Amino acid sequence: MIRGVRGATTVEANKEQEILTHTNKLIVDMIQQNKIQADDVASVFISATEDLDDTFPAKALRQVEGWTYVPVMCMREIPVPNSLEKCIRVMIHFNTEQKQNEVHHLYHNRAVQLRPDLVRREQED
Repeated sequence: MIRGVRGATTVEANKEQEILTHTNKLIVDMIQQNKIQADDVASVFISATEDLDDTFPAKALRQVEGWTYVPVMCMREIPVPNSLEKCIRVMIHFNTEQKQNEVHHLYHNRAVQLRPDLVRREQED
């Protein structure tokens, strides 16, 4: 079964190193908490809000050992008025035996406001 695991984080500044550091931390946490192996991954989508253009957040995936050949695509978020600023979102599609409600979605920094229902559930598990 292919499942999707979502994650999001925010940065304080539109600076390459901060974008890569926060994105890498999020991706590594998603991988670890869901026990994802690179060979089980179909694809990774990474989006960023319009105010983040100092680098491609997808470069952070290339810092993860063993993930060189995983297909990754970086894109821009839809600029919805009053949406969360300086936000990076990640979606990993992977093969797993986990049930939908067993997948651990992760939200770091100010991104916890995107899905507080999932953040609370993760803290209870």
